Amino acid sequence: MNRKICVITGGRAEYGLLRWLMQGIRDDPDLDLQLLVTGMHLSPTFGSTYLDIERDGFQIDAKVPVLTELDTPVGVARSMGLGLAGFAQAFADLKPDVIVVLGDRYEIFSAVAAALVARIPVAHLHGGELTEGAFDDALRHAITKMSHLHFVAAQPYRQRVIQLGEAPETVFLVGGLGVDSMLRVPLLSRSELEQALGFDFGKRTVLVTFHPATLSDASPGEQMAELLVALDAMSDSHFIFTLPNADNGGQEITAQIDNFVARNRRAKAYAALGQQRYFSCLAHCDMVVGNSSSGLTEAPSFKKPTVNIGDRQRGRLKATSVIDCEPTTASISAALDRACSVDFIQSVGATINPYGQGGAADKVLATLKAHPLESLIPKVFFDWSMP
Repeated sequence: MNRKICVITGGRAEYGLLRWLMQGIRDDPDLDLQLLVTGMHLSPTFGSTYLDIERDGFQIDAKVPVLTELDTPVGVARSMGLGLAGFAQAFADLKPDVIVVLGDRYEIFSAVAAALVARIPVAHLHGGELTEGAFDDALRHAITKMSHLHFVAAQPYRQRVIQLGEAPETVFLVGGLGVDSMLRVPLLSRSELEQALGFDFGKRTVLVTFHPATLSDASPGEQMAELLVALDAMSDSHFIFTLPNADNGGQEITAQIDNFVARNRRAKAYAALGQQRYFSCLAHCDMVVGNSSSGLTEAPSFKKPTVNIGDRQRGRLKATSVIDCEPTTASISAALDRACSVDFIQSVGATINPYGQGGAADKVLATLKAHPLESLIPKVFFDWSMP
C-alpha cells in the first residue's frame, strides 16, 4: 500500500515553497499525495489562490476554512479554534500516514495540534529559524516540539532544533526550498512582466512587502506610514506592492497601501502575484524593501539589495546584500540611500545565499519516502549540551 503524505498549505508564499515537493510526491508511484488547503488560499480578499493550485494541476483533497473577518487578537484566536476543529475532521476523513507542514503560521499550528491528538506523524520544514519580532517565532518552535521529522535550511537551524530536544537523527539539513523554486520556475522577460502586471517599470523599480510585526509596541499602521513617507521621497522610482498576510493589523497596512497607490501613478498593489510573476519581479526589480522573509531567503540569489525593516525577521541568517534598519522614516531613508549607492550595488554581485544552492525538495522527498514512520510517535527528549 502506498504511503499517504498529506501536504498542508495556507498561503501563497508557503505554496510556492512546497510546490515542487508536492509535484515530486504526486509523481512518485509509491506515494499518494493528499492536499489540504486552508487559510488565505480560500479567501477572496487574498486572491482565492487555491485556484492557482488547481491551475497548476493539483487535486485538492480537503479545504479547511479558518479566517474570520477580524485581524484582531480575538479574530486570530477564533481562526485557530476553527482550524483545530476543521483539521481534526479532515484528518479523520483522509487518514494520512504523515502530514507535511512548513513554517510558523497560526493555521499550521492548529493543524499540527490536531495531528498530535490524532497520533499522526508530522514532518516540519524550515524549523529552527528565528523571527523575534512576531509571535510566529513561538509558534514555529511549538510546531517543532509537536513534529517528528525536521527539514532545516541551514546548519545553525539544525543545531537549534536539536537544542529544543529533538533527536539528531530526525533533523535533516536540506537547504531552503525557495532556492529550488527559483531554479525551476521560468522567468518572464521585463516586457512580458510589465504586460502581465499591467504596470510599467521606471528608472528604478522597488518590490515592497510589509507584514505586521505582531510583537512590536508600535502599531503596524504607524510603521507602514513611516515607510510610505520614505518611499514617497524616491521621486524617480516605481513601486510594486504585495499585500500583507492575514495577521493582526494587516487590514490597516492594506488600507494605507491602497491610499498610496490611489494617489501615486508610480505604484501598484497585488493581492497575489504567483510564483512566476513574483520571481520575475525579483529578477527585474532593483531592490526589495519591507520585512518579508523572501528578502532574506530568495532575493540574495538574484543579487539584489534588500532593505529589511524592523524586528520581524530579527534572528534569521542574512546575506551581505541585506541592510537592516529601524521602522522610522529617517532610518528607512538612510537604508534606501545605501541600497541605491553604486558601491553597495557592486558589492551585492558577490552575495552568497546562506540558504543553499537548491536540491532541498528532492532531499525531503527521499526521506519522506524511505524513513520508517512506525516508531516516530513516542518521542524522547534529547538532552543537548554545549561542547
